[in-house]
Amino acid sequence: MVMKLRLGISTCPNDTFMFEALLHGRIDTMGYEFELITADIETLNQWAVEGLLDITKISFNAFATITDTYQLLRSGSAIGFKNGPLIVSNKRLYPEELPSCIVAIPGEKTTANLLLSYLYPRVKKKTVYLFSEIENAVLNNEVDAGVLIHETRFTYESRGLFLVDDLGQTWEKKTKLPLPLGGIAIRRNLATSDKKNIQSIVSQSVLYGMNNPEIPMYFVRQYAQELSEEIIKQHIELFVNKLSTWIAPCAEKAIRQILEIAAKEDNRKLTEPLFVS
Repeated sequence: MVMKLRLGISTCPNDTFMFEALLHGRIDTMGYEFELITADIETLNQWAVEGLLDITKISFNAFATITDTYQLLRSGSAIGFKNGPLIVSNKRLYPEELPSCIVAIPGEKTTANLLLSYLYPRVKKKTVYLFSEIENAVLNNEVDAGVLIHETRFTYESRGLFLVDDLGQTWEKKTKLPLPLGGIAIRRNLATSDKKNIQSIVSQSVLYGMNNPEIPMYFVRQYAQELSEEIIKQHIELFVNKLSTWIAPCAEKAIRQILEIAAKEDNRKLTEPLFVS
């Protein structure tokens, strides 16, 4: 009997790029069928908390709250090296001035917000916006600064905004680890064999895209907020890499560290095993 699974991914280029082959029959999906559901990352986070999805992209910040019901696949993650969410402003602003600012964030359970809290704990005045609306909120002076994710991290300069800090670089300086942004969660109560099969399918899908980078682009463009081909490719090159096909020990260490930070924030305990073995 065919197993149909509800798969949630964000509309950002790295997700659509990594899952295009899986969704369009370019690889062997071992008889599994996937019902695609797309949403912004904070909505996916909330749906995962509510248990609405079988497999989903999730912020590591949000994943820390649901380890009793979901595990992480070792494939499909977005992990950055010396780059991550950007804090920007509409005027020259120094990082030490942030505690007095109102800062727009792309969701309370996003990894971007967790990083802001961890690296700038004195920043307390935050307001939530849809990620794609933060640039305009900063430009219109609705807030003093904003945390950009997805394609908007590549467009802020052309719109006249100023960089305050790259949270990925600051994280790496502080921890000496790459920055885990989001991973793929799967229901813990699925059969071990199914979880391992899906983990392999996702890995193959990512690898297919990396080996045939032009093929997924039509699908990526359907969902991209920014239509510039150059920006889309920059985004994919930053966040789709070897660690997206399989989490190496350095990445697992980084993920565990950020999950421990998130769990401490919520006064929670992480349920082991965190990863599908």
